[in-house]
Amino acid sequence: MASVGTALRELRGAQKSAKGVSLYSRFVNRPAGRYLAAGSYALGLTPNQVTLVSAAFSFAAVAAVALVAPSWGLGVAVWAALAVGFAFDSADGQLARLRGGGSAAGEWLDHVVDCAKITALHTCVLIAFHRFPGEYGIEGEGWLLVPLGFQFAAVVTFFGGLLTEKLKPKPAPGSPAAAPSTLRAVALLPVDYGVFCLVFLLLGGGKLFAYAYAGLGAVAVLFLLAFLTKWFRELSAVRR
Repeated sequence: MASVGTALRELRGAQKSAKGVSLYSRFVNRPAGRYLAAGSYALGLTPNQVTLVSAAFSFAAVAAVALVAPSWGLGVAVWAALAVGFAFDSADGQLARLRGGGSAAGEWLDHVVDCAKITALHTCVLIAFHRFPGEYGIEGEGWLLVPLGFQFAAVVTFFGGLLTEKLKPKPAPGSPAAAPSTLRAVALLPVDYGVFCLVFLLLGGGKLFAYAYAGLGAVAVLFLLAFLTKWFRELSAVRR
């Protein structure tokens, strides 16, 4: 089995295109995932096992949001677990490429875990708002609509983006990859999952968390409308 250093060198030359990727994913999450993929390769882990490690970190954080009263300490723990889970989510695909390619079952498992994670996270924020309204400084059941709306925007964006990639024509083999846009990478930061995870650092801030979360939810809805318009226009030119 190759050493971590050898695996890292091979991974540097086997990265996906940075087109359409935010600055956080490009410069933080993917590099972190590269180190985790190299370590997993040295340990003999499979991509599916790495996906399950990602799920374990993510769902532990999700459950804590729903079950534990908010505090600054909880916020740090939840953010750290979500961030590590997200890095392992990047590592599974990189590990698959390092091992010579992934499988359809592995890709399916990765997407199912991602969708479940997104759905569960906003559901658990809803549960937390219901269980601990005083700690979050919120009043009225109207606040329960915020995570529902955020969840709707996040899930439709996830599914719409995934389906668009499946329906768009694949570039011809050997064609040069489009250069990544720095402006687009910056613009995508508000809807990057890694940036979203940062809001949980505010769990001890009561109403501060509630309003920051609601603000990101509003941004997610606006981006959803923009994405849907863009994707529909792109696919309107595709003949099947």
